[in-house]
Amino acid sequence: MLKGIHHVAIICSDYERSKAFYHQVLQLPIIGEHYRAERQSYKLDLQLPDGGQLELFSFPNPPARPSRPEAQGLRHLAFRVDSVEQTVAYLADHNIIAEPIRIDEYTGRAFTFFQDPDGLPLELYQDAN
Repeated sequence: MLKGIHHVAIICSDYERSKAFYHQVLQLPIIGEHYRAERQSYKLDLQLPDGGQLELFSFPNPPARPSRPEAQGLRHLAFRVDSVEQTVAYLADHNIIAEPIRIDEYTGRAFTFFQDPDGLPLELYQDAN
């Protein structure tokens, strides 16, 4: 019945800062960008490497996330990468600090977490190459 995830939507507090983070730093190509005047909101569609999309929204005065990942609802987004170590080094070059790299006790693969400009937890997970 379900074929995969079509998109993930994120509401940001500073549209230009988050757009730069996801498009320039994380290098996600822009599919489309629209300003919706009736909502005073931008909607930015970004292409994920697996064919899915990330939608970035701006709204006037959105409420802050209730707490760290243990709040009810979406916990974090995880991205597959060829090398967690190399990706962490790339992020560090852009002044983005990741947590120490850990090894998944069930799969033996490396992973770590970092945050987007609004503190949304993002995970890097070693691909099965």
